[in-house]
Parts: sequence; structure tokens; C-alpha cells
Amino acid sequence: MLFQTFLSQEERRGFGGSYFIEMQYCRLPQGTEIERIVSVDTVVHWKNDSLYIYGDDDSAFVSLYGEIFAGGTYSNLACGGVDLCGINYYSLEQTKRILERVKAAESLSDPVLISWLERSKAYNGFYILGL
Repeated sequence: MLFQTFLSQEERRGFGGSYFIEMQYCRLPQGTEIERIVSVDTVVHWKNDSLYIYGDDDSAFVSLYGEIFAGGTYSNLACGGVDLCGINYYSLEQTKRILERVKAAESLSDPVLISWLERSKAYNGFYILGL
């Protein structure tokens, strides 16, 4: 299974420590400046409601989903492919487009990912936080 959820951080640490790519909801309010959203001082890792990808699965994730998740904003305000070593922020509009693309690609329609992305619409988008 590519996407993992955990009931607690103790469970996550028992599974793989900190060797995860973390998909995390952006809890900052709409209208927050992008510089603040992607600041390393803003992001706090290891949320219980995050979606996790085990580090050894990074190549599989990029191979399967890299094109769909391209276009995130990095901490230096550039945009591009998924940066597996840094911050990638996706706005609410990008989130909706990503969700549509995942649903449309039957082979990629992972129910765990779809459910998580559906819930992300209640937030100010989401992050992919690299290893």
C-alpha cells in the first residue's frame, strides 16, 4: 500500500520512524500570504491526520503520481515537479484539480488518497513535505 495513515505518532514511529513523505493539510486561513504558507518556520511535521508515503516508495510515488502533483509551490516560491526533499504547497484550486485527475485515472484511484484529498477541501489546500 503506497499511502499510509496512522492513529498516533507512536504507531508511525513503530512502522518507519521519520522515513516518510508527509501529505499534510494547510491549516492557515484563506488569504494568507504565500511566503508565510511555504515558510519552513510555518510547517510543523507529523500530524495525526496526515497521509504518509514510506521513504522507500518515493520512486513509485513520483512514477505514478509525479505528473498529477506537479506545480506545487516550493519554499523559494518556485513551482515545479514534486520536491521530495522540501516543501510543496498546493492551493485549494490545485487540490480540486488534483482530486479530479486522480479520480479520472482509474489505475491511480486509490481510495485512501481520494478520501484524504476530499477532506483537504475543508482546508487551505495541502502540503507534500519531503524526506
